[in-house]
Amino acid sequence: MTGAYLPILLHFVVVVVLALAILGLSWWVGVKRPTREKLSPYECGIAPVGDARERFSVSFYLVGMLFILFDVEAVFLYPWAIVFKSLKWFGFFEMLLYIAILLAGYIYIWKKGALDWTR
Repeated sequence: MTGAYLPILLHFVVVVVLALAILGLSWWVGVKRPTREKLSPYECGIAPVGDARERFSVSFYLVGMLFILFDVEAVFLYPWAIVFKSLKWFGFFEMLLYIAILLAGYIYIWKKGALDWTR
């Protein structure tokens, strides 16, 4: 029974040893000449201003979660589109109901001001 897992264990050991070897070799061979420019954080070509640990507004996280929520729900449209012809009118009205529920949720969060950045 354990003989079946031996190739997996051997593969795992080879991967770990190879990863450590590559990391060690790049550290050993790499040129180390730290300058002020190299040690400063890169912000899209703009000089960093302020503290990097400042707090974000809760609205930032709320909009992010809402984006993920609606993005995941939009993924369900793809399998429906694949089998659309076999579902006939029933599938069409079911998806119409699904989109209506999504639209109602979107209008609700819009009216609540969850997408407003100026608050």
